[in-house]
Amino acid sequence: MLATPGALPSGPEWLFEVKWDGMRLLADVADGRVRLSSRSERDVTANFPELAALTDLVPDVLLDGEVVLLEGGVPSFAALADRMHGPVAPRVAQARPVTFMVFDVLRLYGVPLLERPFAERRGTLERLDLSSIPVLSLSPIYTDGGALLDATRERGMEGVVAKRRDAGYRPGRRSPSWTKVTHRHSQACVVGGWRPERGGSDRVGALLLGVPDGGGLHYVGRVGSGLAGERVQRLLRERLAGVDVRPFTGPLARAEAAGARWCEPHTVVEVSHSGWTDGGRLWHPVFRGVRDDLDPAHVERES
Repeated sequence: MLATPGALPSGPEWLFEVKWDGMRLLADVADGRVRLSSRSERDVTANFPELAALTDLVPDVLLDGEVVLLEGGVPSFAALADRMHGPVAPRVAQARPVTFMVFDVLRLYGVPLLERPFAERRGTLERLDLSSIPVLSLSPIYTDGGALLDATRERGMEGVVAKRRDAGYRPGRRSPSWTKVTHRHSQACVVGGWRPERGGSDRVGALLLGVPDGGGLHYVGRVGSGLAGERVQRLLRERLAGVDVRPFTGPLARAEAAGARWCEPHTVVEVSHSGWTDGGRLWHPVFRGVRDDLDPAHVERES
């Protein structure tokens, strides 16, 4: 279930949580094993070997939450980025373990809980002994959304998610029963091409970005800021498979297309930005990371 962008609601029917700046996971514990899956339904169990300890919680449970790496008590998306892209050796994970911020329970002891109200599911979750597993943490709940929004702004956190007490859980669907309010603009985009750095270099100087709009991949601008690091360059080179045909629908300005190398529209990246222009372009985008946990077909424009 996904949150819908909107204004912060108020009233006794709403509960509020921190919007964690990490990677969304479903953790399915059954038959003595745990399977971790991303929003794109990709199996990422080997990316987070420290979460194998979830099998000690209960024999059968399905948890929803977000995995984060904390720096100074605040989630760091940049610190988590390397853990998102592939298997990690247990010794590496143990040196700097992630925290799984759990905020929902969808099945317990074989009983589906999707139709139960959120407040009931939350009560069930709180009765589990999450504190017995060092890498688990229960995402706190608050009743004063305005105060939480102010606190997250002051701490440089991403924002707040409001959830209706009476809401059921709708897998894979964006619902107004969950409303997200963020302090900064971010957008997942599909890479449709790239331009090399000046001077004949094969280094990636800018990514050409698009968002699916039902009729194809709509061009939304290019991003160059944030691409300089060698780890980022290596990761992009591994993913940007070249093609001869431009994957964007509609014309591109000559200045945008000049020197472009087109690629398969299979790679999703996240950028922060200052808003949208009247022409539907991202304003001052900055690269944040590759999102292997997102399916290109499910990317949509955030308002």
